[in-house]
Amino acid sequence: MTTLRLRPTGGLAPASGAAERDVMDKNDDELLLRAALAAVAPGTDLRDSLERILRGRTGALIVLGYDKVVESICTGGFALDVEFSATRLRELCKMDGAVVLDREGTRILRAATQLVPDSRIETTESGTRHRTAERVAKQTGYPIISVSQSMGVVALYVGGKRHVVEGSPTTLSRADQALQTLERYKARLDEVTGTLSALEIEDLVTIRDVTAVLQRLEMVRRISAEIQDYVVELGTDGRLLSLQLEELVGGLGNDRELVIRDYLPATKSSLTLEEALANLEELNGVELLDLSAGARAVGFAVVGDSLDAPVSPQGYRLLTKVPRLPTAIVDRLVAHFESLQRLLAAGIEDLMLVEGVGEGRARAVREGLSRLAESSILERYV
Repeated sequence: MTTLRLRPTGGLAPASGAAERDVMDKNDDELLLRAALAAVAPGTDLRDSLERILRGRTGALIVLGYDKVVESICTGGFALDVEFSATRLRELCKMDGAVVLDREGTRILRAATQLVPDSRIETTESGTRHRTAERVAKQTGYPIISVSQSMGVVALYVGGKRHVVEGSPTTLSRADQALQTLERYKARLDEVTGTLSALEIEDLVTIRDVTAVLQRLEMVRRISAEIQDYVVELGTDGRLLSLQLEELVGGLGNDRELVIRDYLPATKSSLTLEEALANLEELNGVELLDLSAGARAVGFAVVGDSLDAPVSPQGYRLLTKVPRLPTAIVDRLVAHFESLQRLLAAGIEDLMLVEGVGEGRARAVREGLSRLAESSILERYV
């Protein structure tokens, strides 16, 4: 079965630090949810157990982790410490009470135990089993699985999140819709990226052109992340989906970083690359559609019609398209010439003035940039 590597939050946070903890643990909760989804994905022994429980029309409450905090809220039941198996978990869940696994999900430690979490922990659930599951997840930091006997629904609680574990057909249907959306986004991204390359060669780039590319790159990143979540949730049923996703976005690499590095000096802001990327990711759906908001996120001072103000790239993005050109050489070339136009105008002797660039590499850079320039212009005008 999938091995869980889970990190508990360790009890209740002090009231004064609750807001701070919410911010600090947001990424941890996301990672923990992904790990838990992978553990209950189709093809795993735990998923087999849950399907057996659903077919048997019995409920279940399963804790995916054990430490002193979990021990302190367990009362009654049986201490087992036996090897995990799908059939054992199914049989143990027939009894009232919760079943506790170790954090690796390889051993069953307790069964038929009553969980008594802190009643002060807020919960939005109404049923006894689900209220307990949510409170235990918040108090211990471990994922909790709750199977509803009456509704036949499997719910996964991680921190303050609740995720309903659905069957593969439903998840595949949603993933297919997301994949079709990604294909349209990727086609549009290819168009605006090709236009940007041609404009860079002609030195006609505006803030609007740069922001349009960053907008589409961020859209593709977000929908790709959503599909990747479906891949994790689908387990062995998501292999074909994973191949399709890789085919669509495998060639993008770090294009967002390269575009921002190309134009960050032109923003005349004190933003770092990491800050600009973070600002872009924090834009909500409405803001992302607004080119002015996107431009401001990466440091451009946009006022009125300034989206049409001209800007010039340094050359990072196009240089990375030159075959077999190390990143260190790209950085030195950009630092030496300071703009793409000067790079395009440089001869072999000029390029050889850069440390680490011999005659052979200088010819490769010169010919590579020339081919890129020709193909970009042809794609735009033919």
